[in-house]
Amino acid sequence: MKISKYLMLFAVAGSLLTGCSSDDGTGVTEKPVEPPVTGETPEENLELEIKDFVWKGMNEIYVYKSQVPELGNSFFNTQSELNEYLMTFDSPESLFNDGLTIDQDRFSFITDDYIALENSFAGVSETTGVDFRLYRFSGSDDLFGVVRYIIPGSNAENADIERGDLFTTLNGQTLNISNYRGLLEETTLTFGLATIEDNTVSSTGEEVTIDTQVLTENPILVTNVLDVNATKVGYMLYNSFVADFDDEMNAAFADFQAAGITELILDLRYNGGGRVSSATRLASMITGQFTGEIFAKQQWNADYQNYFLSNDPDRLFNRFTTTLEGGEAINSLNLTRLYAIVSSSTASASELVVNGLAPYIDVVTIGDQTVGKSQASVTLYDSSNFGRTGANPDHTYAIQPLVYESVNSNDVGVPFDGITPDTEIVESISDLGVLGQPSDPLLNAALNVIAGNRGMISTQKEYWYNEFSESGVQKATYQKMYIDELPELPGQNKRLEFSK
Repeated sequence: MKISKYLMLFAVAGSLLTGCSSDDGTGVTEKPVEPPVTGETPEENLELEIKDFVWKGMNEIYVYKSQVPELGNSFFNTQSELNEYLMTFDSPESLFNDGLTIDQDRFSFITDDYIALENSFAGVSETTGVDFRLYRFSGSDDLFGVVRYIIPGSNAENADIERGDLFTTLNGQTLNISNYRGLLEETTLTFGLATIEDNTVSSTGEEVTIDTQVLTENPILVTNVLDVNATKVGYMLYNSFVADFDDEMNAAFADFQAAGITELILDLRYNGGGRVSSATRLASMITGQFTGEIFAKQQWNADYQNYFLSNDPDRLFNRFTTTLEGGEAINSLNLTRLYAIVSSSTASASELVVNGLAPYIDVVTIGDQTVGKSQASVTLYDSSNFGRTGANPDHTYAIQPLVYESVNSNDVGVPFDGITPDTEIVESISDLGVLGQPSDPLLNAALNVIAGNRGMISTQKEYWYNEFSESGVQKATYQKMYIDELPELPGQNKRLEFSK
């Protein structure tokens, strides 16, 4: 464990203000009336308040709590002992990342700006509008980018850049593994365009400059209806599970209904996940004949799992539904088969849809190995019950810990190394085609599978470059699956309290 110690580790034990323990019988007790106070400055006191919130939030809900001894309910006997431990970390971030999460946890995170986090959950971000994948030259630290799509309504839409364009520089600097993150944080990006010939990427000398903007991205990028041997096939490129766009998704399915489609290609190749409720609704739109059946099962930490089993066992299930959050009826296709395009960018809620539907209908996957994430998270704020209301006004820290693992109705989870597609094919940087059209090799592969022409699919992979990263990696919501809020357990007071 990586721990940075404060010099005044034990000098503060006698100056702590705490309340008395009041266990309500659930094993979880309420927050002290006064926050812990230590140190000699308001800044030090605030930092300890934040650390106290971080520890108590993880103690409350972290799905892997049993694997972190320091999160045990009886590991610390007093608030003084807890504070001494908290003071050994030089920041809330180091406490969270180095002290309270297990090594295998790739997805829990902490943020010092929950306003930006909330915007990201709503599909709002600061962006140029250029979505891209970064690749690393084999045997080199240098990178190059390939534009995957342009976000409609963005500054990039009217710029001279499009899907399939390559770039090797940003703001005049050659991209490499050391500088790309910093460059992506700039508010204006100048893309140095390049071309590819005989596996060689060369600069064209052209540059395109685009300012970032605050933009709400509609995750439904492309919908289409295609004919395959007189069969009407619906196609949807869906890039994020954002609840604010469930109405638009439902409207797209109404269009599919009106068109009389009998097959559906759901393109999740760029979808890193999002809200579980939206994934459940999407699965219900694809089907419709399984209302009330279990779409997914939840496995929480022992405290929550035991409480739900004893008091509210149905809370452990996500069930196929007939309505949106506001009560609007879902437009369902009643399909018995789904063709899903997936890739190494497909994660969490996208994998949940594939895995959750598998026990009920035939799910045929086309593309590349997915990420492998079956855990959901939730936002915890510094308040008495970790909700947004009453959050500490002195800071904007929040934590997003993994809170449960998801399996389907047959108790099968998404493999840790991802879902292996039935037909393997990766996007070729030299032949991306047009999204939503048969010229797109991945969509063409799905159409050939539907038509029974698997022999027409080229699965050749190029090895002179390697996938490295992608746009959006700097977002707090990158490859995350999350639930709307922390469950309210009747009679349970959150935030463990100690005696003095």
